[in-house]
Amino acid sequence: MKTILVALIASLAQPALAQTAGDTFQDRDDGAKAHASGFVCPQKIGEFERDAVGEADPETKSDFCAYGAIGGVYGTVRLTPLSGPYDPKAALRSDFSEQEATGGKRIGETPLRLKNAPVSVYTRTYSTGRAESLEYRIVFTGARIGNWAVETTVEYADPRDAQTEVEFLQAIYSAAVRQIVE
Repeated sequence: MKTILVALIASLAQPALAQTAGDTFQDRDDGAKAHASGFVCPQKIGEFERDAVGEADPETKSDFCAYGAIGGVYGTVRLTPLSGPYDPKAALRSDFSEQEATGGKRIGETPLRLKNAPVSVYTRTYSTGRAESLEYRIVFTGARIGNWAVETTVEYADPRDAQTEVEFLQAIYSAAVRQIVE
C-alpha cells in the first residue's frame, strides 16, 4: 500500500515539475511572450507571425520561438544560457550534420554585420533544392549576446524571399541586443 501511495504521489508530481521547468516564457498584455533572458517574442515580426514558443532542449536549457510568413518562409529563434565561451560552429554542428545528411549543400559561411545590431553574427547557408527560378535555402546563425547564445534558422526561397530573410535576422538580433541584459 505504501509503495502504491509513493508511486501515485510521484506520478502526480511529474507533470507539475515538467511544466515548471519549461515555463521560461511569460505572457504579456500585447500578446508577446517574454523570455527569461529578457528577449521578447512578439506575435509578429514584419511578415512573420509567431507559431509557437517552448523548450527546445532540456539538457542545454534552450528555448525557442517559431515564426512563419506567407509563401513558406520559416524562422526560428533559439535562446540558450551560456556559462562559458560560445563557439557558433560547435553549437550548430548537429544542425549542420542533419542538413548535410538530407542532401543540403553548403553554399556560404561568413560573419554577418547587421545594421543597428552591433554584434557579429556567424552564418552558414545551405541550398536545399531548386524549383523553376527559385533556390530553396536554409541559413543558420549564431551570436553571443550577454550570457546567452541567440541562434536562428531561416528557411526561404532565393531570390524571392531574400529581403524577408534579411529583415527577420535584423529584427531578431537588434531586439536581442536591446533586450538581453548581462
